[in-house]
Amino acid sequence: MRIQNLTLPVSDPDSVARYFRDALQLPVHEYQVVIGWSTITLAPSDGRPVGGVHLAFNVPDHRFVEATAWLRARTPLQRSPDGKDYFALESSWQSQSVYFTGPDGLILELIGRRRLPASSRVGAFDGSELTCLSEVGLPVADVPATQRVLSERFGLQPLSEPSQVFAPMGDDEGLLILVDATRHWFPEQVDLPNAQGLVVEIEAPSGAAEVADAGQGWSVRSR
Repeated sequence: MRIQNLTLPVSDPDSVARYFRDALQLPVHEYQVVIGWSTITLAPSDGRPVGGVHLAFNVPDHRFVEATAWLRARTPLQRSPDGKDYFALESSWQSQSVYFTGPDGLILELIGRRRLPASSRVGAFDGSELTCLSEVGLPVADVPATQRVLSERFGLQPLSEPSQVFAPMGDDEGLLILVDATRHWFPEQVDLPNAQGLVVEIEAPSGAAEVADAGQGWSVRSR
């Protein structure tokens, strides 16, 4: 599953565009941020809440040490309550992550996934090595029910064993992170999830379909 485009409401499209261009070294064309095969389209929030949105970007796993050094030079990393700022997951994830805070309180993540191909790049890391937008957080009132809908409409399956409060739907290239709307985001466990106004366009096994959550204000579409 690939995330092709995300419409992201922001308080100030100009300043958020500068952040992605200057801090993360990503190409920005007007209000479109390009990350590999993914695009983030920045749109005015028009009064919608903007905090608590979670996004993750894939980086080649063998470049994760260099990517973390690159990120540390640009922004502080988020820490868990016990002081950790690096997180490795085994089992079905096979990944390593660091988190950081973006404009409007975005909860951003760099994640290396062992199962994905390596790149030929060496030396200092550069933002052009970010592979894609690989995760979008979607708060819901009922995680198991929404999980069933995404499976039926898009043919998506959970990457790891889902629970009543968390279900990562998709695969290493793209995940819709279903999370209970009352569960605070990892790792700081301070911010509640928000997705008001998010529109996610994906490439999925099922072909054209749409799922929307009117209460939480987000929608997902496939072609």
